[in-house]
Amino acid sequence: MIRTFFFFFALFFLVLTSCTNNRLEIDASAVKVNVDFVNLDSIITTVPTTSLPTILDKYANSSEGILAYQLGHCLGIGGFKDKGSLDRIQMFRTEPYIKRLEIQISTTFKSKSDLQSQILDGFSHLKYHFPKHPMPTTIFYINSLFVSNVFCSYNEIGIGLDRYLGAKTSVIQELPSQEFFQWMKDGMRKEYIPRDVLSEWIAKNMVTEVDGAFADKMIRWGKILYLTEAAFPNIDKHLLFRYTKNGYDWAEHNETSIWKYLVNEELLFSKNERDHANFLNEGPFTVGLPEKSPDRLGQYLGWRIVHEFMDNNESVSLQQLINVPYNTILQSYEIEE
Repeated sequence: MIRTFFFFFALFFLVLTSCTNNRLEIDASAVKVNVDFVNLDSIITTVPTTSLPTILDKYANSSEGILAYQLGHCLGIGGFKDKGSLDRIQMFRTEPYIKRLEIQISTTFKSKSDLQSQILDGFSHLKYHFPKHPMPTTIFYINSLFVSNVFCSYNEIGIGLDRYLGAKTSVIQELPSQEFFQWMKDGMRKEYIPRDVLSEWIAKNMVTEVDGAFADKMIRWGKILYLTEAAFPNIDKHLLFRYTKNGYDWAEHNETSIWKYLVNEELLFSKNERDHANFLNEGPFTVGLPEKSPDRLGQYLGWRIVHEFMDNNESVSLQQLINVPYNTILQSYEIEE
């Protein structure tokens, strides 16, 4: 009787541990990343213009394009050393809508300590799996004037705080609906910031872009999202995809239908850019599927395929995953009928 009891106890323990084992749930508390956080937006909008050149010159030498990206690409001011740039910065500051926008940014992000802790924790987890891979040195908070969520160089990151103010705030509701559709505004949620930062960094600096068949691009996105999940192993899955809970449930419940659609329409090996955009780019829904579907279902399916491959190949490390050919990963995918 005692032997029988211990046999079943051991069997129960083995089943329990095998069901709860998650290779991404690691202890990264001892892994440190050194990242400086700089509120570049506050510097541009509050520092006296006579002092700006000296202060901005410091970041121009170190930011590898983040400062130029904000002033030139986002705000249309040009280089801060260009003739008339300080006058344009002053005009930017005094524009009534910009004043309201800056007040909302300051209010929404009055404290950034929790946000910064989440971002640092994400990079600590990523560094655990990629100890020799460079991590960002500086993260800049910017006002992108709704041009960009997150912008990465090879060692720095800019976060457009204006893109995370929430759909119900007055400055977001004021945005013209013919340019900023409601689905765009609905995606301006600050809880997406840590996910967006890590995802964009991984896409820019770790997983090489591909130019070929849809399946190749889909698997690349699967790798990006899998590594993003590795950075945040306990993230709610709908946040991982920038979905609502209902949107994620729809994707999960319709995985088989999504796969069959791609196969039946012969899209897996299509090189048509419109086909790629329909399934990989942001939008109100995924073109070709019901309008109640979430967008970017090609990214979702890519993640599911990569996840299944990694679950079935525990000897493959996350570092090795980056270089596994897409067709190798695709061939291992088994859809449940």
